[in-house]
Amino acid sequence: MDAVKRVKEIFQQEIGELQKLVEKIGPELNEVIELIYNCKGKLVIIGVGKSGIIGHKISASLASTGTPSIFVNAAEAMHGDLGMVDKNDIVLLISNSGSSSEILNVVAPLKKLGCRLMAMTGNLNSALANEVHLAIYTGVDKEACPLGLSPTTSTTAMLVMGDALMICLMERRNFKAENYALYHPGGALGRQLLNRVKDEMTTEIPVVAENTLFKDVIYEVSNKRLGMTLVKNNQEKTVGIITDGDIRRAIQKFDDLKQLHASDFMTRGFKNIGKNALLTDALEMMDENNITTLAVVEDDVAKQVVGILSIHHIIDFK
Repeated sequence: MDAVKRVKEIFQQEIGELQKLVEKIGPELNEVIELIYNCKGKLVIIGVGKSGIIGHKISASLASTGTPSIFVNAAEAMHGDLGMVDKNDIVLLISNSGSSSEILNVVAPLKKLGCRLMAMTGNLNSALANEVHLAIYTGVDKEACPLGLSPTTSTTAMLVMGDALMICLMERRNFKAENYALYHPGGALGRQLLNRVKDEMTTEIPVVAENTLFKDVIYEVSNKRLGMTLVKNNQEKTVGIITDGDIRRAIQKFDDLKQLHASDFMTRGFKNIGKNALLTDALEMMDENNITTLAVVEDDVAKQVVGILSIHHIIDFK
């Protein structure tokens, strides 16, 4: 067997089935998103077997991105775990065939609880689809499994649909990076996102005067290793910035560099950010302006520079 060739074939087969499924997605998804968004309780996802594993992942993804959700195994639901479900919840039942006995067995108890029921299924004519308020179609014509027995393409379709629901709900909630961090405080990403600019800035600020010679500007930039220096006037007011880019442009523009002063090639004015701003805001400003450093200022009218934030301080986040 040529494994590389076979793997490519499997990928193409699953991609092909997903492309066909795209054409069958209907307007019911709009109602699904709005119902979940406006739910006063949580989204309970119930599944069993391979579909249950996918349901568990979907639930975890939703819960970490602002949509309260839990997963309940259908078999365990019939032995006490239905106690985790409330009448204000929406229940999403996952079954590719729509005829799994474990799934169908929980329908009546859930209706008695007063929950709104939805299904994710590959069979819109199934017993499950007929029992719920809304059915999300994830049907495929053929499994990638050569025997047509092991759930492969069908579970891929469910997984992608779950990702799509999660992303739509994130956008519906205007869920941002700082919100994400609140649900992931233990990880490096969460710590970076929750940190403020003041937590990562350096207070060793490179500074030269307006009349500083070119060679001394280069020394200051190199010595502080930030790729920049601020420029101050006689009143100790910051009036500009010199970056590596300014130095390169000066070399190209001026013939006599020995007599060049900082004021001759500095960039007047500079991008700055408040020390209490989130690192995510700083990164966004850097990306938008195609720069690698930001002057950090006090959050007041005077805009006193108190530090420098370099992209290298937050490179792990980026």
